[in-house]
Amino acid sequence: AEKIASLAVNKSTQEQDTVTEKPPELAFQDALTSSEEDILSGTLKDIYDRSITNNFEQEKKEVVRDNLEVLESEDHKLKMEDSKMEQNNEIFRNYLSAFTSSAQTCDLPDVSPSVSDSEEVQKSRYWMNKEFLVKGSGKKPQEIACFIKAPATVLENLKCNILNDSSSLVVDDSEELVSNVISIECYDYEKLLFPINIAIPYTSFFRGNYREIMVKVTDTNFQSNYLTPISLQRYQGNCKESFAEVKIYHLGVFSVLSCLKKETFTVPKVGLLQKLNMDSRISFCYHPEAFSSPAPMQLKIQPIEPSLVSALKARHDMYHSVISTSALVHVQHPSAQPFNSSVIITLPCPPNPDKKRQGDETEHARAISATVKRVGTAYYPRAVSTSVRRSGDNLSDTLKLLGHGNKKEGWKVFDDVIIQNAQNGLVSFELNEHLESFVVIRLAFLLENRYLLLFAQALEEALRSTMANVILYQKRENPYKIVVLLSASRELTNELQNLHEEGYFGPPEPTQPFPLRQGEQIHFIFRGNISASENGEDFRKVYRLIFHSQRQPRLELQIKEVDEFGNHSSPHYKGTAVFYKITKEMILKKWEQTLSYDEYQQQSPLCKLALTLPKVKIYSYFTNFCPSEALWDKLLFWLAEELAEDNTSLFALRLPVRRSVLQLVRLKCPDNLTHQIYELLCCWNKTLPKSADKQQLLSRYLQKSGRSDLSEELRLKWQNKVFT
Repeated sequence: AEKIASLAVNKSTQEQDTVTEKPPELAFQDALTSSEEDILSGTLKDIYDRSITNNFEQEKKEVVRDNLEVLESEDHKLKMEDSKMEQNNEIFRNYLSAFTSSAQTCDLPDVSPSVSDSEEVQKSRYWMNKEFLVKGSGKKPQEIACFIKAPATVLENLKCNILNDSSSLVVDDSEELVSNVISIECYDYEKLLFPINIAIPYTSFFRGNYREIMVKVTDTNFQSNYLTPISLQRYQGNCKESFAEVKIYHLGVFSVLSCLKKETFTVPKVGLLQKLNMDSRISFCYHPEAFSSPAPMQLKIQPIEPSLVSALKARHDMYHSVISTSALVHVQHPSAQPFNSSVIITLPCPPNPDKKRQGDETEHARAISATVKRVGTAYYPRAVSTSVRRSGDNLSDTLKLLGHGNKKEGWKVFDDVIIQNAQNGLVSFELNEHLESFVVIRLAFLLENRYLLLFAQALEEALRSTMANVILYQKRENPYKIVVLLSASRELTNELQNLHEEGYFGPPEPTQPFPLRQGEQIHFIFRGNISASENGEDFRKVYRLIFHSQRQPRLELQIKEVDEFGNHSSPHYKGTAVFYKITKEMILKKWEQTLSYDEYQQQSPLCKLALTLPKVKIYSYFTNFCPSEALWDKLLFWLAEELAEDNTSLFALRLPVRRSVLQLVRLKCPDNLTHQIYELLCCWNKTLPKSADKQQLLSRYLQKSGRSDLSEELRLKWQNKVFT
């Protein structure tokens, strides 16, 4: 009580304001929860003083006796709150135990936490950025998985793993993965403190106005939610790089996706004219009292490339009438209120290019008619205008609206909806019912509804898929090293160029394009006399590539022959890579379990690629019993190198071989002239009898080819047995 009185007297003499303050524990707890920065930058005493000072700034000083009564009542409240404070999180228990003992005596300067407590406080005060590294792919030994910003005590308890093998489970059809799939886990959940910031590196090549970058969080039960990044870039040294940074409140599996942009608005009772931010040409006009109460709307626009429509028309003649389509519009109407009046929708739908050409021809004819001589106007301009009118009579477009209320109902043709052409390729129509998805199709001539429905289904399926190719190339300097790549067809040319720069070439050539959905897998196995391994040890495995259109997956493998005495009638070992397509429906929804080969080996392969390995010549037999054969073989290779330096053609060698042999040599070694000449010399050498003077015959052919210098050098090397 004496300490309380002395404290009150000191405060009154210093002219500090007094009001009824909160209990010290509650004031301390408020300081912790209301100001994160205060926790991180202040000491325990600073936090207490700051909370007390804020409470003492409202009234002037009062009588010391009143202060004593207030403090005594608060001391009583303190004792009542002790039991409640024991239920607080264990993260704060060390702080509160030290604070409560000092607050009960109101002797704050006597607080002296232990060394371990002070270290724990220091670690939890400061927020830090920690870089989490994982094993890299390709030339990088390590790569950045993510950056996490959190208190030091939290960072010490976090671990990060790459789950790219499970990327099929985190993407939907309209989503494109642009980052690694990472999981963040905690060693000790009692030491976790939320929120924390996480920044994930990503690479996005195709976005446009209709797509946006989002971070998807997936839990162990495959329930997902989406986070809007607070930042999309950060500095790495002096360079600005792409990082999606989000604030998270729970751990899970994180991935950065390119998603269809969602636009949300609310239709009030007074009506609304809404032009979309992503494309101002698209508008929705709601009349007053269209809904009985304010109705929220969510829209996504999925553009349809003209090349996609052209591809569908090329595959199926019955779609030849289709000229163009609008974008596919997805609408969510959460309130599900009925329409009291219709909504006017305006969409861009490209016009008929033939009509545009007709208009250009008409303008051109008018220009001619204004400049030609009067004598000519009696015939020429009239002929032009007549032909234009006749062709124009056959160019009458038809516009059709297709949509569905929900996926279970399926597509429907709305023949009763009148669609009007507006300026600049825009169309508008009125709709008095809710459609979950709809599209406008421009037709050159009428098409039966059943074919329109088939076209809508094919279009929807094509939008979910991307055309892709499998590439299998061998290293030119080391044919035992191969790369297997799964590439989107639109990027095929660039990928082949990159592989050539790395030293990888065919054959075999890339496969024909085939459709793949995001997250679908390609499994492949090697058959025949060739097997492959990632580490040089585990051969005869099944390998897989997961398709993501913006993340060209690749595998670098080592191949070898299964039986070194196999393919005895061929100069090469032969094998085949067999590829299988694993659809989304076949993929198991388990984080660490893959589909076994037995479950799909009975289905037809997607494609096959043949590959060969050159047989390594074994010189030990010839060295012991016929050393001249091994030396002669080296001499032929030296001669091939000399001829290749001068770009000598195969025909110029004048060797007596069949034309089919020349063609075979070119097919075996299409990109290497040295190997072509060497193979040709070997083929010629095999046709000679053992008693033939090979050196003399070859020298004669070199002289006929105009290479007397090489003929003489060949003779000297053969006589002196020098082949360096």
